[in-house]
Amino acid sequence: MKEKTRPLTRARGLARASVFRTSVEIALASVSVCAILVAPSASAQELTLPTIDVQGGPATPLQETPQLGKTNTPVGNLPGSVQVVPTTTVRQEGGTDLRDAIRNVSGIDEGGGSAFNFYDRFQIRGLDPRIYSDGFSDGDQLNGFPHSLNGVDHIEVLKGPGSALFGSGPPGGSINIVHAVPSVTPGYGVSLQGGSFGTIFANAHATGPTLVPGVNYRIDGLAQHADGFRGLTSADYELRPVWTWTHLDHTTTVAFDLRHIERTPDLQGLPYFRSSPGLIATPLTSVPRDTRYYSPYSHGNQDLARATVADSWIVSEFLTVNNRFSYMHRDLDVMRNGDGGGVVGDALTGRSIRHQHDLNDDLTYQLEPVWTFKTGNIGHTLLTGFEAHEQWITTHRETAALPNIGNIFAPVVPDQSIAGLHFVPNFANDLRATYLGIYATDQIDVTDKWKIRAGVRQDYWNTNLTPEASIPGANANGVPLVAGVNQSRTDTPVSWNIGTLYHVLPGVSPYVGVSEGHLANFNSEAVTSGLNAPENSLQYEAGVKFEGLNGRATLTTAVFDTQRDNVQASLVVGSNNVVVFNSQRTEGFEADVLVEPVDKWKIIGNVTFQDAELTENPSQPAAVGKHPQGVPERIFNLWTSYDFSIGALDGFRVSGGVQARDLTYADALNTEAVPAYAIWDAAVGYYQPTWDVALGVKNLTDATYFVSANGTGGFVGDPRTFYVKADYHF
Repeated sequence: MKEKTRPLTRARGLARASVFRTSVEIALASVSVCAILVAPSASAQELTLPTIDVQGGPATPLQETPQLGKTNTPVGNLPGSVQVVPTTTVRQEGGTDLRDAIRNVSGIDEGGGSAFNFYDRFQIRGLDPRIYSDGFSDGDQLNGFPHSLNGVDHIEVLKGPGSALFGSGPPGGSINIVHAVPSVTPGYGVSLQGGSFGTIFANAHATGPTLVPGVNYRIDGLAQHADGFRGLTSADYELRPVWTWTHLDHTTTVAFDLRHIERTPDLQGLPYFRSSPGLIATPLTSVPRDTRYYSPYSHGNQDLARATVADSWIVSEFLTVNNRFSYMHRDLDVMRNGDGGGVVGDALTGRSIRHQHDLNDDLTYQLEPVWTFKTGNIGHTLLTGFEAHEQWITTHRETAALPNIGNIFAPVVPDQSIAGLHFVPNFANDLRATYLGIYATDQIDVTDKWKIRAGVRQDYWNTNLTPEASIPGANANGVPLVAGVNQSRTDTPVSWNIGTLYHVLPGVSPYVGVSEGHLANFNSEAVTSGLNAPENSLQYEAGVKFEGLNGRATLTTAVFDTQRDNVQASLVVGSNNVVVFNSQRTEGFEADVLVEPVDKWKIIGNVTFQDAELTENPSQPAAVGKHPQGVPERIFNLWTSYDFSIGALDGFRVSGGVQARDLTYADALNTEAVPAYAIWDAAVGYYQPTWDVALGVKNLTDATYFVSANGTGGFVGDPRTFYVKADYHF
C-alpha cells in the first residue's frame, strides 16, 4: 500500500503560500498600524491617554527591567533584543507552561535536534538557547526538564550570545524564568483547569508576613496530570516555598524548588514516508494521526530539588553587593526509542530502545558588586562579578535492538515490554566540570538619549571524563575509554559584547550591537566522542524600538547575523549515534508588536523571517548549504482580545489567535521534513478583580500538524482540544 505524495516543489510552494500569505499580510498590517500609532506627529503628542498595561505586567514593555540584564536597565535602553512575557499573558491564552509562553516572542520555536518530548527543547533564531531559573542554569545542556509556570511571575528572553554575563552559553540566547517573591500583604490564590484527554491542572499559592518581623513567605504548589493525545501521559507535582528577610541594609531570599515530573517520549511520531524516488519524505498521513509506533513502556521521568539563597546588600547609594548561591540535584530516568532507522518498503526498520539514567548535581556561587557613579556628566551602572560553577554528572546508557514493525499502514508494535530484550551498554561515565569566571558590564548613560553597553568576561573551564566501565569498542577521539582512566581538558575563552542605542525621537530608538559567546561542549551526550573544544558564536544585530501613545503601542524590530562554529550534532550511522561537529549561520529579520488600538482591544503579534544554513559539515560534506534540522524559514504568531459588556454587566472577554510556521527539515541533507502549518485558538471568559472563568478551544480547525521534526518521524501536535479554567485570588 502506497501513500500519494505531491512533488516536492509544488508541495512546499502550496504549503508556504497557504499558511503564510495571510499571515504576512496580517503582520504587515499590524506593523503599519503600530508605526502610525508611534509616529511622533503633533496629533499623537497631544494625546494624554493613561499608561496601560498591554501584557498584564507592571509596566509598558520597554519600561520593564529584566533580571537577566543585571544592571536594572529598562528594556528600552538595552542595545539588544530582550523581551519580557508576564505569565498573566500566557494564562489568558490558555497556557500552563513554558512551551505555551514562547508564542509571545519572535524568533523562538519548539524543536531542533534532540527534541525528545521529555524536556523543553527550543531554538531562537535557529540556534540553541539555554534556560535559567532566576539567573541559575538548568545544568546539563541536553536531557533537561519541562518547565511549568508554578510560582512564575514572568519570562525573560535575551536573543543572541550571552556568555559575557552567563559564561558557558549557546548562541541562540538565554531564557530566564523569574519567580514571584513574597509579599508583605497577605494574598491567596487557586487556579483550576480541565480539558481534553484527561487533562487536570491545579495551582495554588499563599503569601504574606510571618510571625518574625521582617520575614515574609510565599508558597506555590502545582499538580497536573494528562492522559495525553496518542497515549502520551504526563504528570507534574511541584512545591516551591520561599522566604524573604529584610534586615538592616540586606534583603535575603531563601527558596526551595521540589518537582516530580513524568513524560512519555515519542520519537517515532508518524514515520517519514516517500512514495516515489526523488521526492521529499514527509510524515505518513494516510493513517489516523493517533496511530502509535513508539514502544508502550517508554518514559522520561525525573525528580528535581533545588535550593537557592540570594542576598542583596545596599552598602551605599553608590554600591550594591549581590551574593547568590544555588544547588540543584536532578535524577533522570529515560526509556525511549532510538532516533535511527526508517521506512523500507512498508516496514519501519532499524528500531531500538534506549535506557539512560543520569544523576546531575549543579552548584553555583555568584558575587556581583554593582557600582553606580559618574565620570563628569556621564552616568555608569557597572556590574562586576565572579562566578564559580561546579557540575557533576553520572550517566549510564544501554541500547537494545527491536523487531521491525511490519506494516506502517496497520502497525502492530511487537515489543510490549522489555522482557526478553538484550541490552548492550553504550557508556557509563562520571563527568565533572569546574567553570570559573570574572566579568564586568557597564551600562553607560552618555546623555539622556545616548546609551552604550559593553561587557567582557574571562572564563576558566576544566572538564573531566572518567569512565566507570571499559566498554568494548568505546573510544574518545581514537583513545579507548578505560574504566578509571581520566581524561581532562582546560579552556580559557574570552567573551564580550558591545552595543549602543540612541533615542532619536520620542519613542523611536535605533540600536546596533555585536556579541561573542562560547559554549562548553560538555554534556552526557557530547563526551561519547571525548572532550572537545568549545563552541564559538558571533552575532551582529541592529534594530529599532518604538513606543507611543503612552504605552498603547510598542514595536521592536531587528535584523541579525549569527555564526556558530564547532556545533555538537548527532549523526545516525546504522543503529549507532555518532557525535559530530559542524558550523552554521542564521541571517534574518523579526518584529514584535503590542498595541491597543482602542480601549478594551489588545493585539500581541510577532513575525520572523530567517535563513539558516550549514556552513561546514565534515561528516556530511553534501549538507553544506542545506538548512539545519528543525529551523523554519518563517514564523508568525498573533493573539488578540476584546473586552465587552452585556447590558450593565462588565467583564466579558473574547480572544483568539493563530500560530503559523514554515516547513522544517529533519535531517542535514534535507531529504525529510514536516510541512508548514497554521493553527487557530479561541477563548471566551468572564473576568472580575478577584476571580475569572474561561472556556477555550485550541486548534480550532482540527488541523493535522507536527510540532517537531525528529529523526524517524514528525511529533504530532494535538487535535482540537477544549479546556475550561477558573481562577480565584485575593
